[in-house]
Amino acid sequence: MVIVDSTTEPLIDQITNPDTWATWLDSFQEWLQSDVFVLDTLICLGIILVAATVARPLATRLQKQFQILIERESRFSVLDRLWQSARDISYPGIWLLLLWISVLVTESWGITNTSLVITTSLLAAWVIIESATILVSSHFWSRSIAISAWLLAALNILGILDPTIAFLDGVSFSLGQATISVLTIMQALVTLGILLWLSAIAGQITESKLKSARNLSPSIQVLTIKFMRISLSAIAFIMALAIVGVDLTAFAVVGGAVGVGIGFGLQKIFANLISGFILLMDKSIKPGDVIVVADYYGRVDALTARYVSVTTRDGVEHLIPNEELIINRVENWSHSHNLLRLRQIVGVHYKADVHKAIALCKEAAAETPRILDDPAPNCLMKEFGDSSVNLELRYWINDPMNGRANVTSDLLLRIWDKFHEHNIEIPYPQRDLHLRSSDISELPRER
Repeated sequence: MVIVDSTTEPLIDQITNPDTWATWLDSFQEWLQSDVFVLDTLICLGIILVAATVARPLATRLQKQFQILIERESRFSVLDRLWQSARDISYPGIWLLLLWISVLVTESWGITNTSLVITTSLLAAWVIIESATILVSSHFWSRSIAISAWLLAALNILGILDPTIAFLDGVSFSLGQATISVLTIMQALVTLGILLWLSAIAGQITESKLKSARNLSPSIQVLTIKFMRISLSAIAFIMALAIVGVDLTAFAVVGGAVGVGIGFGLQKIFANLISGFILLMDKSIKPGDVIVVADYYGRVDALTARYVSVTTRDGVEHLIPNEELIINRVENWSHSHNLLRLRQIVGVHYKADVHKAIALCKEAAAETPRILDDPAPNCLMKEFGDSSVNLELRYWINDPMNGRANVTSDLLLRIWDKFHEHNIEIPYPQRDLHLRSSDISELPRER
């Protein structure tokens, strides 16, 4: 197959030249006639298809066995990844084994098996690379590394790695005073991927160390982790550009455009970002706090760069923007302490012994598990209502994150039992109807 020398003519001129395309087409047709449409090549292609077809049912049975091992050893992360990798390479592995046997047979028969050898090499490269990526726990990075490495191996096996590199290096554009090619961008992406992967591993190790540090508050831990992740990502990006030889000053124009975009289009995003850092620094809200903001009441589960995750007692998770927690009034029931006083109105009949009812309310509060003995519960006579004497029971809890309705329900049930036990009547609204005799005489009579 004829290859055009890219050094004699600029690449862009070659691509736009019709004569170049005609030369490439003639070379491709010549290659098909001399290397593809021949008996030996067609026999090898048939062997490849037959081997792929036979390997499929064999691999399916083997994959079922590996799936059983995966379910059995799921608690061990290393073994789990090992069996998953073995399951994934079952089909290409069996296909590769059949092709190896075919290569030996065709060589003994004197058949030209170039296509068979190339296919076997490509499959072998994929199986080796797929087996090596077992060390990478992230599925995304594992796939990315495997595909990238296999593409490089495939180009090298086919003998077109150098022409491909030259082609990618020839496709370029200017950014300021620098010239950036497609090859440079691909090298930067690969380098950036590797550096981000390494920074993620370093971040996970550092994060585990910070979370185990008892002398750091949860808010400081979250702030440090976020700052560390942003810093590591920025360092990885700068190092990737520097490694591939990109002049960072070439991005001055782009940086100015991004700055204008930030100033006009990303105001809310950066307002929430800055608000998030303020919340972490002043420790006003931290994971585990019970807060009330607007109509939302619940426990703070996580603080992110843009929002705070608050889960209500109903299990509904609300994502509240950080800015709202800065500009609005927020009740934090566990900011400086966990003590919370609750109030409960209890009505008794006017004929009931009010002193006895007050004592029974205090006894019921003292017997409720979550109500504190210090400060002690107190019951006061609140008012003379329309149908009852209203008492107000005041009591304290120190675990508001566990809810209020459940402790109130437990308390009211105990008061109910004690009132019935001591004949303290809980009234309900009553109305007396008075009819004047003149009104009765004016009512219509039946005839």
